[in-house]
Amino acid sequence: MLLVSQLKVSINDDNTDLTNFISIKLRVSKAVILDYSIQRRSIDARRKDDISFVYSVLVKVKGEKGILTKSIPNVAKHVFTYDDIDLSKLQYDKDKKIAIIGFGPAGMFSALSFAQAGVNVTVFERGQEVDKRIHTIEQFNSNRVLNTESNIQFGEGGAGTFSDGKLTNRKKDPRGKWLFNELVKAGAPEEILYVHNPHIGTDKLIKVVKNIRKEIIELGSKIQFSSKVTNITPHKEGLHLDVNGETQYFDYVILAIGHSSRDTIEMLFNNKCDIVQKPFAVGFRIEHKQSMINESQFGSSHTNELLGAAEYKLTHQTKTKGVYTFCMCPGGWVVPSSSEEGMVVTNGMSEYKRDRVNANSAVLVTVSTEDFGSEHPLAGIEFQRSLERKAFTLGGSDYSAPIQTLEDFINNKTTTSLGDVLPSYPIGVTYSNLRSVFSEEINEAFIESFSKFGNKLIGFDNKDALLTGVESRSSSPVRITRDKETLQSINFSNMYPTGEGAGYAGGIVSAAIDGIKVTHKILEKIRL
Repeated sequence: MLLVSQLKVSINDDNTDLTNFISIKLRVSKAVILDYSIQRRSIDARRKDDISFVYSVLVKVKGEKGILTKSIPNVAKHVFTYDDIDLSKLQYDKDKKIAIIGFGPAGMFSALSFAQAGVNVTVFERGQEVDKRIHTIEQFNSNRVLNTESNIQFGEGGAGTFSDGKLTNRKKDPRGKWLFNELVKAGAPEEILYVHNPHIGTDKLIKVVKNIRKEIIELGSKIQFSSKVTNITPHKEGLHLDVNGETQYFDYVILAIGHSSRDTIEMLFNNKCDIVQKPFAVGFRIEHKQSMINESQFGSSHTNELLGAAEYKLTHQTKTKGVYTFCMCPGGWVVPSSSEEGMVVTNGMSEYKRDRVNANSAVLVTVSTEDFGSEHPLAGIEFQRSLERKAFTLGGSDYSAPIQTLEDFINNKTTTSLGDVLPSYPIGVTYSNLRSVFSEEINEAFIESFSKFGNKLIGFDNKDALLTGVESRSSSPVRITRDKETLQSINFSNMYPTGEGAGYAGGIVSAAIDGIKVTHKILEKIRL
């Protein structure tokens, strides 16, 4: 087969069948082309009056050798790569007891990898299965009663279930290729296999996680929801876990707890598990009209349905701070994401169609020991909590979120009225001055960056853009240290810190791949 890259097709042309465009590129008749498959698709919007899709495709043709002699740019013989060995065909010591703590992306795809290899595991998830979790979240949004064990952060699928389902593209990694194929098998849109910035959407992701759970259980593993692990201690060559008042022994434990399991991290620290500080980032959610973002990115073509809702990714480095946008949710809304009482936390969510009025994104600034005010390993957690408590108080101490227009933030004024952009946060909002949340150094970094971002994306610094506070859970503020080779905790034998909560991932794909990597390490150890 041939790999044809940089195949440009105007958005005004028919993109449903690429045969004619491939034939022109290869300088052959369409009859020569036997089949093709799309490997990648991105958008080239550098010229707003001539926007194109750019494809990489694998093409099966008659007379391949003759085409290659033409030396056509961006056409080459495809070099096949092979995936990892089929783990299900190997033999393992199935008497070993394996536990996975957490059923977010890392825990979920670890469990699926074990199950497909024929090794049964037990998963403990402190939150609820997704259907019950949806009801619990809706109750919080309507009556402001927070369930600290099952919420946006905790439960089946982890925090990623209630997001946009953004998938950082890692398909070049054999594990990433397997992951994306499993997501499609479970109900994700097939386009995630080739689009440049794939996403699933919360509405579809809910179905995906249920289907993955179903497969894991059908293959023989157990998943226990509303089962919080309250203590972990080394015992013999394995570990004791205290779950729902019962102590259980496991030979191997995968710790896939997510970035918000602060109580679990504190428990491990008190039990002398080695944990260190890790820099992370904090800030706000910023909302604009999605129509404005579309027009800024796509110009006069912004109404073309093929393009969908436009995205952006912006960065700026001040003298002391890095500022960037993160987890941009086109056509979505800002969601309440608290997991501890008396604190306000925000995140973003979009459904597959991304068709709501507002776009939202985190605007974050990097923070580290100097900002925490302490070198204590858990100082970053306390720094997060201090910001979330401030946001709770500013919002009126009832889980309403504090909001402020961008103009008022710059001018250090409490907002008293809104412009074109209206808040999407469902619980309720309170006009505030968000400058009181952060230090002046951080505030100045935001202000400098807003104008720089406005130069890169017209309208970003519009005076009516709306800030909602706070975004504090961009990544884990700690790292549970592990050996680089074995991936085990450096002082808890046979415990494997995994994914975002342990400080080794940032997003659905990287967390899932870390879970798969750790699974493979354990399978190597128990292979017969």
